[in-house]
Amino acid sequence: MNDILRNDPCWCGSGRKYKKCHMYADRDKGRRNRNILIKTDAQIAGIRKSGNLTCRILDKVSDMIGAGVTTNEINELVQSETVKNGAIAAPLNYLGFPKSTCTSINEVVCHGIPEDRALVDGDIVNVDVTCILDGFYGDASRMFIIGKVSSEAKRLVEVSRECLEIGIQQVKPGNTFGDIGYHIQQHAESHKFSVVRKFTGHGVGVEFHEPPEVQHVGQPGQGPVMHPGMVFTIEPMINAGTYDCKILSDNWTAVTTDNSLSAQWEHTLVVTETGVDILTR
Repeated sequence: MNDILRNDPCWCGSGRKYKKCHMYADRDKGRRNRNILIKTDAQIAGIRKSGNLTCRILDKVSDMIGAGVTTNEINELVQSETVKNGAIAAPLNYLGFPKSTCTSINEVVCHGIPEDRALVDGDIVNVDVTCILDGFYGDASRMFIIGKVSSEAKRLVEVSRECLEIGIQQVKPGNTFGDIGYHIQQHAESHKFSVVRKFTGHGVGVEFHEPPEVQHVGQPGQGPVMHPGMVFTIEPMINAGTYDCKILSDNWTAVTTDNSLSAQWEHTLVVTETGVDILTR
């Protein structure tokens, strides 16, 4: 039953369309498509609730962030707001990660560890928040511009957001994950930027990281086919220079190898019967 569409004949041999036969029963039983969990309506509702909290916490970050604010202070805010709302910060102690959020400044591609470093005029910074609320995960990140930044930095932040939006536009039943990557790559490279290959989006919802791996480069029609009930992140990391990156000695912080700027935006979303619904807003 891999990649079976709602109007295809049901896998059971009944001769009926899948949507009129086993589609909803399969979803309720949590059957997997190429190991991709098709979420139930109840699970999607739980992920949406967690995603909404993630969005509200990022709104709080937006209200406080600025020159002179340290990334540790951002981390403290995220942890406080998460706990206050009865949730858990997913990054904290995940595979040994020491903080409740990731703060990635300038040439840091992702997984920057909050510290006492104060933001300064001209910085760009990504803040990545994932809440676990009632057992469900909501994962999102935003870019923040600190004071007056270079024209290149501003354009990079804008194009990276456009890449996320363009990727989301490709999400609908019958499209493939290669369609997402292809359109993101085309847009980034048309602006002379590059797309990081080393890190990807991912399935999410009942675990922090689930199948599928969501590449931000690709070819149309390639990869798993999307079906209603799939929940995953799109989070393109766009670099001003080469797409190559390296991990620092802390075993977490990823930086561009040429010290060029990097930017990233992220949403958690679900494939619906007619298209896509963003769960982290």
